[in-house]
Amino acid sequence: MDSRIPRLRRKLARIPYTPGRSHSFGEERHEFRLGPRLPEDRANAFEAEHDVELPKPYRDFLTNVGGSGASPYYGLIPLEECALFTMNPNAAGTGPRGFNRAYRPTRDGHLFLHVIEPGCSDLVLVGVTGPLTGRMLIGNSDGFWGPNVSSAPDFLAWYERWLNHMAAGMDNRALQLTSPTLHAHPHRYRLAPKL
Repeated sequence: MDSRIPRLRRKLARIPYTPGRSHSFGEERHEFRLGPRLPEDRANAFEAEHDVELPKPYRDFLTNVGGSGASPYYGLIPLEECALFTMNPNAAGTGPRGFNRAYRPTRDGHLFLHVIEPGCSDLVLVGVTGPLTGRMLIGNSDGFWGPNVSSAPDFLAWYERWLNHMAAGMDNRALQLTSPTLHAHPHRYRLAPKL
């Protein structure tokens, strides 16, 4: 188990009672409560069915903290309801990239798992294959705006950033869950400075 897990549990337990805290978009749905922890055998079954390996920090959260519930936006999606996506290929100069649902198990390409529900056609994803494995992205499935790659190195750091901003009373604009200086390169799956 990741050593950050106990600290995240303590921070999450304090958030609803913190004076002057932020009110997170969608919190009325999850009310800062987590669903039951995901049993290891269910995580193993998901990986086998989809031929992927869940990033360890994300898997550690599911199996040691909670399998659904409290997170930014409307909440952490239970693993059995998560869907795999690929980033749309995009010709030069045709605008932001969206995402397509990956319906069959594959290790080909770069796969992303939709893990948090932000609403509408927006997606909060964690990379499960390729160079963005373990990184958090926020994007739009239709490509209305380009995907942003979080500066946080993994799911646990991203989640803790959210908890810290909630406790500090920052509003949604100040959450900075994605870095303004990082985005998915329009022609390849690598980090590049945003121009």
